[in-house]
Amino acid sequence: MIKIENVHKQFKKLKALDNINVDFNKGQVVSLIGPNGSGKTTLIKSILGLVKPDNGQILFNGISTDKDISYRNQIGYMPQIGRYPDNMKIGQVFQMIRNLRGTDHKIDEELFYRFKLDTMQDKTMKSLSGGTRQKVSAALAFLFDADVLILDEPTAGLDPIASEVLKEKIIAEKKKGKLILLTSHILSDLEELTTDVLYLQDGKVVLYNSIKELYDLTGEDKLSKAIAYVMKNGNQQQEFHYRKIANG
Repeated sequence: MIKIENVHKQFKKLKALDNINVDFNKGQVVSLIGPNGSGKTTLIKSILGLVKPDNGQILFNGISTDKDISYRNQIGYMPQIGRYPDNMKIGQVFQMIRNLRGTDHKIDEELFYRFKLDTMQDKTMKSLSGGTRQKVSAALAFLFDADVLILDEPTAGLDPIASEVLKEKIIAEKKKGKLILLTSHILSDLEELTTDVLYLQDGKVVLYNSIKELYDLTGEDKLSKAIAYVMKNGNQQQEFHYRKIANG
């Protein structure tokens, strides 16, 4: 579905992405993991077309994202920090996004109602708590029933109940065979969701494995412990295999 070939991106002296080659396919929930500055956000923004790689290409269903930007309509994106016009009301934000996307999309309002956003449509964005803004971002990401979901720190700022609601939704979309890319610094949030782990460091792929393979390779049964093992033994790369998933 998404194929990343020989992608490089440099900001002045910083190599944000260094020869990235990975494939993402339907049915995967890929956790993008790595320390701050590892290249996760740059990779996400490159897929979304918000950052243009210096070299290499990104293909969406076999078509270069440089040649056809319509692929973006097939992606639901939840940023780590949602930024909205302060004086717009919740209801106005949703209506604006619907108007921008047009009427050719199936609408999924489950999170809109489960987060009870329908009861606060007249509240302005500037009056919302961080957690409620996060709920707005989540509901917008799922609103158009997209084939691909990119969720950047989706549970950050959510209360425990809202976090569980969002996890349940991610699992439900996973069962539909959608491709989901996740980032989170709270690795325990990822364990029950993840099928595959992509670990980046200094803009390079350290490993790309199914979570089962990762546990088998490290001898650990928790994602946090498995990643700690990888970091500790990072100079012994032969113990890990960097798997490129064939197009399915």
